Amino acid sequence: MAMSDETFSESLGEDIYRQLSDRLVQGVLRPGERLKIRDIAIEMGTSVTPVRDALLRLVQDRALYLRSPRDIRVRTVGMDEYLEVREIRVELEGRAAAAAAERATEADLKRLDKLVRENARALRAGNKRLTTELNQRFHFEIVRIAQMPVHAEILRRLWLSLGPWISENYAMASPLMIDFHYAAVEAIRRREPAAARQALRDDIVIGGGAIMKNYLGQTEGAAGFPDPGMSIALSTTTK
Repeated sequence: MAMSDETFSESLGEDIYRQLSDRLVQGVLRPGERLKIRDIAIEMGTSVTPVRDALLRLVQDRALYLRSPRDIRVRTVGMDEYLEVREIRVELEGRAAAAAAERATEADLKRLDKLVRENARALRAGNKRLTTELNQRFHFEIVRIAQMPVHAEILRRLWLSLGPWISENYAMASPLMIDFHYAAVEAIRRREPAAARQALRDDIVIGGGAIMKNYLGQTEGAAGFPDPGMSIALSTTTK
């Protein structure tokens, strides 16, 4: 059966939305970057209408902001918003890691091992874009293994605004950013939900501190902005 024009248009719009979402989540687009509708339409070989519709959806998702009808830009995340999102991630991704420890197959573990190895190589090579992408894929892979689709959708929306910010502040990349990935994989391999949960929380709070340190321009304190991180770590371990 031939696809109707309306169905084709909806499918095309969804595809463009997903492509742009991936660029945001993976940090391909930078905070404050202007997205030109016509340029994107030419790149994707389509008209401006589905591109405009996709961009407006991302404005509603709070990933982009509308300065004017002709000026749509990637949102810049402030520190207060980052800390709020970080606390949500600590809880949701911690739960997902615990579930993954109960459900992971050998094939799942092989994929996680491969992502960690590739991420370490990209970090050593100074490939910021690939390092950011692999970090995101690692976190999303754990949620996939956990079989928690509601968590996955919530986290995807959070990463829409977070991805560009994380990528922007990966400039001074540190091995600390992925150190806890090893601990998370080992805990999942050993079927230890509590340890897996803690490893993901440590990764987000302590490992992510290297990103915050770069953002704040600090010269001391590996975790950077230690007080909020410490309060989150203490509150989550006492629950």
